[in-house]
Amino acid sequence: MFCLLLFSYAVSAQNSPDCRTAIPVCADAPIISETNGFGDIEDFDPNLVRQSGCLEKGSISSANIENNTAWYVFRAGTDGQLGFDIEALSLTAEWDFALYGPYGPTSACAEIGDGTAIPIRCNYEVNDTSFTGIGVNPENGQEGAPFLVGSQNTYDEWLDVVQGEIYYLLINNFNTNFNGDPEPFSLTFTGSSVNANQNTALDCVFRDEFLGLDIIACEGDPDVILSALRSPAGADIVRVDWSVDFDDDGTIDQTLTGTGPFGAELAVASPNSGRYFVTIEDIFGVILTDDVLITFYGIPVLQEVTILDRNVDDDDISNNNVEIVVDGDGDYEYAINGGEFQDDPVFLDIPPGENTVIINDKNGCGTTEAIPFLVVGYPKFFTPNGDGIHDAWNILGIETLTDPVVFIFDRYGKLLKQLDATTIGWDGTFNGRDLPSSDYWFRVEFSEDQDGIIVATTKRAHFSLVR
Repeated sequence: MFCLLLFSYAVSAQNSPDCRTAIPVCADAPIISETNGFGDIEDFDPNLVRQSGCLEKGSISSANIENNTAWYVFRAGTDGQLGFDIEALSLTAEWDFALYGPYGPTSACAEIGDGTAIPIRCNYEVNDTSFTGIGVNPENGQEGAPFLVGSQNTYDEWLDVVQGEIYYLLINNFNTNFNGDPEPFSLTFTGSSVNANQNTALDCVFRDEFLGLDIIACEGDPDVILSALRSPAGADIVRVDWSVDFDDDGTIDQTLTGTGPFGAELAVASPNSGRYFVTIEDIFGVILTDDVLITFYGIPVLQEVTILDRNVDDDDISNNNVEIVVDGDGDYEYAINGGEFQDDPVFLDIPPGENTVIINDKNGCGTTEAIPFLVVGYPKFFTPNGDGIHDAWNILGIETLTDPVVFIFDRYGKLLKQLDATTIGWDGTFNGRDLPSSDYWFRVEFSEDQDGIIVATTKRAHFSLVR
């Protein structure tokens, strides 16, 4: 409680998944797309996440959860029933899917990628027809049912959605003979809400925000690829202009040059956080604009563990309240001594002696190993009964203090023992005689640096001998 000693530590980093650049879609027309087997980042680390809902890593080494995928994101425009059909447009494709949600306006890709999010609909059954999806198979009339391994039902139950909810859809082509050529499929939304009004069932304004939701990524991730080709203009582009506001303060800091046809794609490299803007002109002279905020977070780095309440009362220094200070601007949670994670970096009543803290970035950018730190303080009691547990009393961490001396007294002020940094501790005796169970007092004197000035410090408190 007088000071803290920090030790070196290790950290494990994670990458944010491909769903960060999921393509916004809506229900106004079938979506024709393809997968080429290559993503920016593998969504589910095969060494860590072996299953996500019904999707799982199989016995085939190349058959990871993300085998050959496309990600889509959509926002419900009305309340109602929703489904979709995924139709194979090639003979060799084997389409599976997982649907995650519902979510609010912030990206949920970190929890999807680390396996903590479980899909609400999921199907990887072998397709005997050209279709899989949610609702009713249009080829054979088979109705969707809860997923059951071996059921051979490639359709799941209808989904009831609420206006404004956001869902992520992973479409996976489980084709172990994949030769690198993209394989096509179509995605068509169905259900009573679509039948009532196809143009409002899903929010098409959301699709027009073609750069997608704001993106959270990790420092060291591969480049985030922004694409103007996802805009309603499609391939009918004659001009693309990119720019960035690094501080997201309303001031454009730099114009940028894209790649590909008309510079329609922009690669954003770590750690260049900022709000990125695009302006598109199509062959009809229509101007389209969009922007997206990209934030790169680093792995957690412990800066220090500071003491908030230290010896506020001279006669009671039993409370150890600390704050975990992290170097970085991520969204962190903390766990002390193997306990539950909490968002608050302040911990109360930390025991004296060596403790540990684990820091986790909730964006999925890393989790530290247990980092030891030392709280200098004293135990409130000791039991010198020879069992090897609490047999001696001393200031824990006294070796980290400068020139420490501890004086122990009985309740009448009689000096019983003097300790220093080299002393094991007091065994509860005086002149070879066991002293009775009671409260005993101590005074600790040491030197400490206060704003560059060495100050002599004295603290007093009491503890209990228990026999």
